[in-house]
Amino acid sequence: MGSGCLKVTKYFLFLFNLLFFILGAVILGFGIWILFDKLTFISALKTSSDSFKIGAYILIAVGAVTILMGFLGCIGAVNEIRCLLGVYFTCLLLIFLAQIAAGLLIYFQQDRVKNEMSTVVQSLIQDYDPDNEEKKNIQDAWDYVQKQLYCCGWNGPKDWMNNTLLKNESYVSYPCSCFSNDSSSGFCTMDTANGTLGSDWWPVHSKGCMDGVQSWLSDNLGIILGVCTGVAAIELLGMLLSISLCKNIHNEDYTKVPKS
Repeated sequence: MGSGCLKVTKYFLFLFNLLFFILGAVILGFGIWILFDKLTFISALKTSSDSFKIGAYILIAVGAVTILMGFLGCIGAVNEIRCLLGVYFTCLLLIFLAQIAAGLLIYFQQDRVKNEMSTVVQSLIQDYDPDNEEKKNIQDAWDYVQKQLYCCGWNGPKDWMNNTLLKNESYVSYPCSCFSNDSSSGFCTMDTANGTLGSDWWPVHSKGCMDGVQSWLSDNLGIILGVCTGVAAIELLGMLLSISLCKNIHNEDYTKVPKS
């Protein structure tokens, strides 16, 4: 390979690793968002399900390693260090295979996640108690979901009839988040002891949150899988370029390697 082609390969590899570095930061950001989010339904899911916590830690680990590999790849490419490029190629191959396995796992576990999500929500609705400070974050997250998606309950408003506090009440009661024009928290009630009013009259959102939440989850999983697919494509190109560059480097100058 001529010196001109070698330089082109070297700088292409550098650019790929720069992009690789940026996408690694995006994956890391997704993981941190899932782990520390307290405003969306992810907060409720990760509190009640270990799957989301594990997934967040995996994304953080993959993102951090991806950033590190992008950095090492840039150094190896610019300074033409065969040893570093060889280590880079090997690690990149392992990450590539791990991402494929993780992507397949996420794809085939979607139904399980949906079933798990249904169980979590039904339990949350049953135990919903505005005075329970221990579960305040989860309940606030669910109120946020109902307000944002204009929905009530999982399958519909009647799910709230299973709530422990409301079962024996003589009032028609729903969380205030089921209303489109109410910013209060906790339960909103109306006395229906005279029998003239029923739950069908109550002006709450008539649709359940199941379709909206599952659609939201699918969209976000799709974004994560899309980013991971983009990173995998860059990894594949990076491996090809690194092995090509490694084969055509004959004289190494280790004095170029940054020293601490």
